[in-house]
Amino acid sequence: MSIDLTDEQKAFTEAVDDFCRREAGTREQRGDSPHHPGLYRRMADLGWLGVTVPEEYGGSGAGMVDTCLFLEHAAYGQAPVGGFTTSAIVAAAVQRCGSHEQKKTVLGGLVDGRVYAIAMSEPEAGSDVANLSCRAVRTGDGWIVDGQKTWCSNAHIADTVLLVARTGGSPGDHHGLTMLLVPADAPGLRINGIATMGGREVNDLYLTGVRLPADAVVGAVGEGWRQLMAGLNTERLILAAVMLGTAQRAFDDALDFIRQRRQFGRPVGSFQALRHRVADLATEIECCRLLVHRVATLVDRDPLRVLPRESSMVKLKTTEVARQVALAGMQMMGGYGYATEYDMERHVRATLISTVYGGTSEIQREIIGKTYGL
Repeated sequence: MSIDLTDEQKAFTEAVDDFCRREAGTREQRGDSPHHPGLYRRMADLGWLGVTVPEEYGGSGAGMVDTCLFLEHAAYGQAPVGGFTTSAIVAAAVQRCGSHEQKKTVLGGLVDGRVYAIAMSEPEAGSDVANLSCRAVRTGDGWIVDGQKTWCSNAHIADTVLLVARTGGSPGDHHGLTMLLVPADAPGLRINGIATMGGREVNDLYLTGVRLPADAVVGAVGEGWRQLMAGLNTERLILAAVMLGTAQRAFDDALDFIRQRRQFGRPVGSFQALRHRVADLATEIECCRLLVHRVATLVDRDPLRVLPRESSMVKLKTTEVARQVALAGMQMMGGYGYATEYDMERHVRATLISTVYGGTSEIQREIIGKTYGL
């Protein structure tokens, strides 16, 4: 299939590209953090953070195709707005399952430039989400939460965390999970950063007697697993779109380098080994672009339809290709690809972890295989 953008979509992507060149075109402008609050706020002022938020909550009411275009082009432009990814995932969950008041707060907050995080993983529950043990116990006027979460992206810059806790059953059960909104400054919640090769991005969360009101529940009590499954399309598309933009940027950076770098009296890109590598990578990226657009189009046609095969395919393919492109870019650039003077080492760091978060590549393959009755 071909990708035919409307005039409005073309103008939108051109505006994002221009903004990124002006506001995030240099390392000095971007800084070292994955999230730049000032730049994020400027995007909010332009109305871009609410691209998929319904108009009644202050957004533009566009669909997943437009959201993926924004994510792809912002990632390509290296805009340090890492908080948007988790915020959009949380907003989508609230949009599907939340109350009107929750939608006003969370969706309206996203439009205004607030950051949200989602906490699922635990020390003994990563890919095995059903093994969650963090527990929320009902009290007379609400809930008390105790437990630990880990690998929670952006919790340290978030206003609110969407927590998946156990309100019934025992670890190993898919039933009895519930989504709750937890203010990041709630008494009893401690957020500790985890040192990683990507800097401060993920956190441990320790919850000790955290008290929440009854209306903190998003959706229905005990239906968290079903609600999580309903959100797979959005989450995996969002992650894929970001990696599509990153892959294209890594490719273009490498291509620019090998066109200029000379060895043995000619540009290194003129050697057959590199020409063929470039041809393969360009083809793979184009396949990813078509897949991202195709799945986003399917979601826009029927937002309530769950697409386990397609959403796993798009996450698997795009993150794997992005990693392949970044590592090949580093190889083609030689030592310069490893130097912090160039952006390639950042691309490598970003793409390596992309095959782990949001469901590992191995988990995506398992899901895809099961959809074929295996």
